[in-house]
Amino acid sequence: MRSSWLLQLDARVPRYTSYPTAPHFHPGVTPATLETWLGQTDLARPLSLYVHIPFCRRLCWYCGCNTTIVKTDRPVQDHARLLMAEIDLVADRLPGRARLGSLHFGGGSPDILSATDFARIMGRIAHRFDLTADAEVAIELDPRGLDEARARAYAGWGVNRASFGVQDFDPGVQRAINRIQPLATVAAAMDRLRRVGIAGINFDLLYGLPRQTPATIAATAEATASLAPDRVALFGYAHVPWMKKHQKALERFVLPDAAARARLAATAREVLEHHYLPIGIDHFAGGGDSLARAAAEGRLARNFQGYTTDAAETLLAVGPSGIAATRGGYAQNLTELAPWAEAVTAGRLPVARGIALRPEDRLRRAVIERLMCDLAVDLEAVAAAHGVAPTVFLPDLDALAPLAAEGMVRTEGWRVEVPPEARIAARSVAARFDAYLGAGQARHAMAV
Repeated sequence: MRSSWLLQLDARVPRYTSYPTAPHFHPGVTPATLETWLGQTDLARPLSLYVHIPFCRRLCWYCGCNTTIVKTDRPVQDHARLLMAEIDLVADRLPGRARLGSLHFGGGSPDILSATDFARIMGRIAHRFDLTADAEVAIELDPRGLDEARARAYAGWGVNRASFGVQDFDPGVQRAINRIQPLATVAAAMDRLRRVGIAGINFDLLYGLPRQTPATIAATAEATASLAPDRVALFGYAHVPWMKKHQKALERFVLPDAAARARLAATAREVLEHHYLPIGIDHFAGGGDSLARAAAEGRLARNFQGYTTDAAETLLAVGPSGIAATRGGYAQNLTELAPWAEAVTAGRLPVARGIALRPEDRLRRAVIERLMCDLAVDLEAVAAAHGVAPTVFLPDLDALAPLAAEGMVRTEGWRVEVPPEARIAARSVAARFDAYLGAGQARHAMAV
């Protein structure tokens, strides 16, 4: 990466797992709004469902998730009961029985659920929805909490993909971020899943952590490849202590600046690209993986779970902070446990805020998604699909000029393309098409 690129990348831009992004949600979207949107759902197409489990046994100091540390099982058991009630609230407001093409358990640490509670939740989902024959059923796991009973429960209920939060294998880095997780622990967890027939395994890695060096992150990437997960995601650590106060614990270390973060990312990427195909801006997959096939065929999609093969228009979400995506717009649940539980207990959709989609939002969302997925977009084709003239994008093309001068993007007519060597700049390129960015920029993570 050219050193001059850092002037453009040392800024805060969204990760663009939605558009408009969450900082622009507002309380004008209410439970009644979501009820209307759900009632208009097209059930001819499969839907997706996200289930949020906001609990962990211990706190990782880098964590940006909505989670709570618990020492006993009672809060988790109560949460499972409330989730089943919310599943009913959502299903009751659909115009009929829906099919799910994707089901995702996120957290927190979903494996904090006992095998029994996981089975109860899955049983309620199966009671209210049909799973398509090729549905992806995925769960995020902490390798330290995976036992035989849980693994068998996952397999028995059709889980076919698991994501491990690895972050980094270096012992010094693990001590600094308060996540002690030896390579042998991760290997044992992978073996446990594979023995019960769960073959799809993803790793999440982070760069930008304290004590990371090019040598340590290269070793982590090589260790990752040696374990041969199907997919790897390489994310930049987002230091946002104004939102997650526990991240201040990392400030006793010298956190990598933009230049150091870029070197760490480039080093890890170089190793991973020896073993995997690059997907989008930060994912890697084996050549036969469904994500790689979708990328090659122009079918790659992006949602709150990152890059996906899931093309569902409607994403349902249950649990605190969950975000539903519908044709009408986005609706986010209450984030705090007590208000969320109170709403569900009272039989109300626990919506706190959201945003209704305007035609211009859908237009710009299409542009941003293609840039993030394909590193290229045909503005004329997108404009035609949305019934407008491509000239609407002329100010955005002008805004790309500084990036184009640095070789971070190429424009030819109405085509915009991010060169493969500049894929780290894709978020910055996409941001030029973001009509909302200025109002919430300070709340986003660094572009590199």
